[in-house]
Amino acid sequence: MLASTMLAKRRKEKNSKGSARQNVKLRPLPSRDQSNQDGASELPVYNHNGHKVAKGIQPDGESGRKGFHPWQFVKICCRSTSPVSQAVNLLWPFVPVALAFHFARPNLHLWIFALNYIAMVPTANLVGFAGQELARKIPKVIGVILETFLGSIVEIVLFMVLLHNSNIGKHSLIPVIQAAILGSILTNLLLCVGMCFFVGGIWREEQEFHEAISEVGSGLLLVAGFGLLVPSAFYTALSGRGSDNDDVLRGDVLMISRATSVILLVAFVLYVWFQVRTHNGIYADILEQDERKDTIDHNKELKKDKLTFTECIVALVIALTCVSMHAVFLAKESKQSTVQEVDYIKHNVSDSFLGLILVPLVEKFAEHLSAIDEAYDNRMNFALAHVLGATIQTALLNSSLVVLVGWGLGKPMDLNFEIFMVVCLILAILVVGNFLRDGKSNYLEGGLCVLVYCIIAITTWYYPGSAADTNDGVDASEGGANITSGSKRFR
Repeated sequence: MLASTMLAKRRKEKNSKGSARQNVKLRPLPSRDQSNQDGASELPVYNHNGHKVAKGIQPDGESGRKGFHPWQFVKICCRSTSPVSQAVNLLWPFVPVALAFHFARPNLHLWIFALNYIAMVPTANLVGFAGQELARKIPKVIGVILETFLGSIVEIVLFMVLLHNSNIGKHSLIPVIQAAILGSILTNLLLCVGMCFFVGGIWREEQEFHEAISEVGSGLLLVAGFGLLVPSAFYTALSGRGSDNDDVLRGDVLMISRATSVILLVAFVLYVWFQVRTHNGIYADILEQDERKDTIDHNKELKKDKLTFTECIVALVIALTCVSMHAVFLAKESKQSTVQEVDYIKHNVSDSFLGLILVPLVEKFAEHLSAIDEAYDNRMNFALAHVLGATIQTALLNSSLVVLVGWGLGKPMDLNFEIFMVVCLILAILVVGNFLRDGKSNYLEGGLCVLVYCIIAITTWYYPGSAADTNDGVDASEGGANITSGSKRFR
């Protein structure tokens, strides 16, 4: 009897516990992915150097410091990115000397020209280095675009200053701006791409690059070349008919140039959207694979000290200010001899040679060094992304901006280039596009591009400047114009 009572009591307790368990709502265990995400959001992230990565900064660009540290700032900037860049930093003493000569001795025209030309090299080098440091702190594709844009700011500022100082008529600076636009494209396409192919291929049988970068770049360059060619072809075709009203024809060319500039701006926006938004993953994968090709140098670069975000901004402000001032002092080629600095050499250096050859060589110096260094490290996709990106920006964005800003300022800035320059541009696009077609490069192709650039440079040295330049050497009498050839140009 006692045993049966105890058994019934145990059954009753067991049933009460089971009902209690049914009433309790069990919380499901978190999944493995969810727990990893929660842990990743809570735990700090450290990069390869053991530095805690700040929010919004990529691990490769984390410096481990905050704010501005003068000694570290100078030390890192002097180190630069490559041995060639370090050697270029030895030219920094020319920067204050060039500025001092401009303000203290304005009558020494040749010295001012030479000193500012040399001083542009280290300042442009700092623009490239600071842009590269800043680009490492953001995603790769956006970083490459930002670095390319920063390298072109100097060019934009130069064009705007020249356009503002240009006078309608005899003292127009528009021929210098037009020559500088095409000169920048030619320097990037022939000289820089050629040096990348040559330096990268001199120690290797051949180098490979992805078709997504080469095909998109060459296609956009053909579109840009077509847009830049049409206004010049229109004017040349109709002016050859012997039309009496040349002012009407030039007005039509000006309207065509403005409409073309708007269309080229749309093309540039599509290009940026294509890279940053819709096909960002493709470009990011391509650049990531490029970094894996050069693991030794890449690891060394990652271990170096880096600038903070504040130091990057300070370096860019200093460099852009200096290089813009030097570019303006260098390229102010006017016919007012009592005001302009380069008047002493205006009879020996034409507008065409100044804009097509001299200015782009130092204006794009930083981008050229960065691209050549990347090609030497067998990162051809990075090198071509920098070079072709800068070329596309000049052709689609910078050329369009200067025309539209001139429209707003009431200046007749158009895309009516010299036929000689346009022919050189189209042939350069075709030559480089043919070399990019197979996705491979070698030192022979690079050497040929550089040689083509040398041919253009020699020809431009003998090419006369604008009509205002050559008036002094033309005796327009009733019997005709008697033109005598000097040592290098028409006089």
